[in-house]
Amino acid sequence: MKRLMILSGCFFVALSSFGQQALGQRPRVTSPVVNQDGTVTFNFYDPSAQAVSVNGDFEEIRSKRLDMTKQENGVWTVTTAPLAPELYSYSLTVDGQRFVDPANSYVNRDISTLSNIFIVSKTNDDKGHLYSVNNVPHGMLSRVWYDSPTLGQQRRMTVYLPPQYDGKKRFPVMYLLHGHGGDETAWGDLGRTSQIMDNLIAEGKCVPMIVVMPNGNPTCNAAPGWWHEGMYTPDGNAFNQRGAKATMEESFMDIVNYVDTHYQTIAQRSARAVTGLSMGGGHTFGISRLYPETFDYYGLQSAACRMPRDRAEFDKQMSKLFSSKPKLYWIAIGKDDFLMQMNTELRQYLDGKGYKYEYYENDGGHIWRNWRIYLTMFAQKIFK
Repeated sequence: MKRLMILSGCFFVALSSFGQQALGQRPRVTSPVVNQDGTVTFNFYDPSAQAVSVNGDFEEIRSKRLDMTKQENGVWTVTTAPLAPELYSYSLTVDGQRFVDPANSYVNRDISTLSNIFIVSKTNDDKGHLYSVNNVPHGMLSRVWYDSPTLGQQRRMTVYLPPQYDGKKRFPVMYLLHGHGGDETAWGDLGRTSQIMDNLIAEGKCVPMIVVMPNGNPTCNAAPGWWHEGMYTPDGNAFNQRGAKATMEESFMDIVNYVDTHYQTIAQRSARAVTGLSMGGGHTFGISRLYPETFDYYGLQSAACRMPRDRAEFDKQMSKLFSSKPKLYWIAIGKDDFLMQMNTELRQYLDGKGYKYEYYENDGGHIWRNWRIYLTMFAQKIFK
């Protein structure tokens, strides 16, 4: 018995030594590492790989690619130049194949593409800090199913309730609409809505408000995998061939009515705002004309705002909208956005009619980096 115990002990010692040796053969990889000077180091372990690179939305890298160097221990590594405070997305390319970074568990989905994310922040006043989860009071982000009689569907949306929401006090509502290929998760995940709102409210930079992020695809009840069609591959055009009973704009009051009856809202024009990016900006453009006295604040972000061919009806709608004197009609777009011409034509029309609006133009194109900026700006303009 004693000999058996000694043999067993030797076995476990040997097993432990083998395990430690095995662990020693594979270096522990941390990636990405945000350095104090704002540079970022990426690491990836694959001793058999022939070529590895980092691909990201770093403005400082014109080629959008950083080639990594292989070390003797099989770890590939590269360090960026100093990056400006921001939330960044990236992926790895290993021998021609795209991968998410296995050492980074923070991943976002944009339509069907998965990318890793990281944040660079240097001060409490920069964008990286604004997009981070900080030690401030937090609102509640929830997924909600609602009835849409107009579309004949149960549909899902995301609702942000500010930290001050207690079921008694009433709050204004901002309706926040996603772009083509997105869904009710887009603004919460890619847009960092809850983080932005928590931080702006905590700093006293915006009014505490409810934020409603609906699904803008009238032929899809919810995000992929979250309704009865199951786990299909998102492609931005899912089920469009089916047609819909109504447009997003025509069904929009179903959302407003649900929100007003299920939450403590200020159910009046002065306490309602609607804004959206790209397709959602186009929806905002249409909603402003269909319900000219329902919302007081409109925000068109990189909007798909094609003016209709029936100019007589359009003129009548726009006249009614601006005669009602909305408190804000705001257009924001990047200089390199492919929808710039469409937005320029809308502005020329508004200028020709003498309709009052605000315009903001910045660098960049049709990207989430800009839309997070626009959300931050718009939230500070409304309900004041």
